[in-house]
Amino acid sequence: MSRIGERILPQRLGTSFRWLIGSSWVSNIGDGIALAAGPLLVQSQTDSAFLVALAALVQRLPWLLLGLWAGAVADRVDRRLLVMGANLARAVVVVVLCTFIATGQASITVVLVSLFCLGVAEVFVDTTTSTLLPMLVQRRDLGTGNARVQAGFLVGNQLIGPPVGAFLFAAGMVWPFAVQAVAILLAVGLVSRIATTPGPVRASRTHVRQDIAEGVRWILGNPPVRTLALVILAFNVTWAAPGAILVKYALDHLEMGEVGFGLLTTASAVGGMISVAVYGWLERHVSLATLMRVCLSLEVLMHLGLALTTTGGVAVAIMGVFGMYAFVWSTVSSTVRQRAVPTELQGRVSAAYMVCVFGGVAVGQLLGGLIAEAWGLTAPFWFAFVGAGITLALVWRRLSHVAHAGEIGPDAAATGPDPA
Repeated sequence: MSRIGERILPQRLGTSFRWLIGSSWVSNIGDGIALAAGPLLVQSQTDSAFLVALAALVQRLPWLLLGLWAGAVADRVDRRLLVMGANLARAVVVVVLCTFIATGQASITVVLVSLFCLGVAEVFVDTTTSTLLPMLVQRRDLGTGNARVQAGFLVGNQLIGPPVGAFLFAAGMVWPFAVQAVAILLAVGLVSRIATTPGPVRASRTHVRQDIAEGVRWILGNPPVRTLALVILAFNVTWAAPGAILVKYALDHLEMGEVGFGLLTTASAVGGMISVAVYGWLERHVSLATLMRVCLSLEVLMHLGLALTTTGGVAVAIMGVFGMYAFVWSTVSSTVRQRAVPTELQGRVSAAYMVCVFGGVAVGQLLGGLIAEAWGLTAPFWFAFVGAGITLALVWRRLSHVAHAGEIGPDAAATGPDPA
């Protein structure tokens, strides 16, 4: 393997890890294409602002309805097969949608139903995929592995996919979704190459509800993991409040125009790519607790900076910094959680975290809209600044325990299989 290849995908992480990362990267490109083409498809089918908003909701709703159940299922079955099956279901839904589009039979109802079905499948895919990495690499390599996963998300989902999706949609409404279907099927093929079946099938006679309750009790009984879940919930509420009105903030408050608004998201992705390049050094030279505190402190300051600025260029710079620390936080928090959670509970705990993420986003978006209507476009940023600041003050000292959660308890000595 070349020196560049070794740097990106170290041999010590094993062949199965490379198949997993390849699947994740390909899938992210397909999802990034749909990220741009999906809203364009919805917009082409309706002029109703309510239905446009509903399209975004129906994709998140399955997480709130099925997230915990999906986590329990992931802890009961062969996780690799579950990922493959759920992705095949996604591909079928996309192919059916392509058929409706190609035959001119697409309607807003067809689109909304398709988005909901895709959301259901994605709950199982995302929940279960997050449990595979800890079972394929050594505990000490989880940070590196998570960094590669996040890098694929940034490049495929945020940088490459959306412009390709918009271009393909302009060429023909069906093309971006046809390419997404191919990407999903390729991802299934790559996952199937994983040599080691990740974890034994659990022959449980308990009801799924009991399994869910067991996972929730474990989180509540583990102070570091419980604290991390509460931090993720609170910071997603405060992040989503201003995020819900970011487009109006950019257009009406900063007067940046549509291109300027696009620069905000681009700057975030570029910032994340900078962190991809330096994350390995950070993990070797800075403690995880310090990284967590710095990231959350920057989040608080980001809200303050956006509340105060009236200049588009400053906002773009702030969003670049946001992308940098958001990548680090996501990688560190995933690594800490995976190190702390026993193998047999990974699915349920991962699902509970995703419910916190999407539940926090839903609450934050609602609050952001209401606050902006009542007090203006900068008010949600002030709300986020105060809320995130109070949350950080409350958990500041506990973050050192959170960062070392994987070193506490009988499961601390466990490691993944030898990747050699």
